[in-house]
Amino acid sequence: MMKSLICFSLILLPLIFVVEAFPGDGELVSIKDVSARNIREVAKYAIDEHNSESDDNLVFVKIIEGKWKVRSAILIYDLTIAAKNEGGATKNYKTVVMESGRDKILYSFNEV
Repeated sequence: MMKSLICFSLILLPLIFVVEAFPGDGELVSIKDVSARNIREVAKYAIDEHNSESDDNLVFVKIIEGKWKVRSAILIYDLTIAAKNEGGATKNYKTVVMESGRDKILYSFNEV
């Protein structure tokens, strides 16, 4: 009995850590380190996609604020980023990017 309980605990314990590592389905959570490489890649992707869909030629400056959530195995990033336009003026933009595996989709990109 004790051996079975220990084995069950060893299986269950890693699952508890996985559940704690990811927020609940649909719950927005602040990104603690917006300067992390993967978060910067998402922000730069958003700018590149926006540039390809518009006449803008924005250049990434920094991430001001970020939140994310998990919904049906899709990461949804809600970022506020600063970008320079061709005239050199820096403006802030609110963007939402959805990521599943290696695929990303720009959902929205708006000046704030």
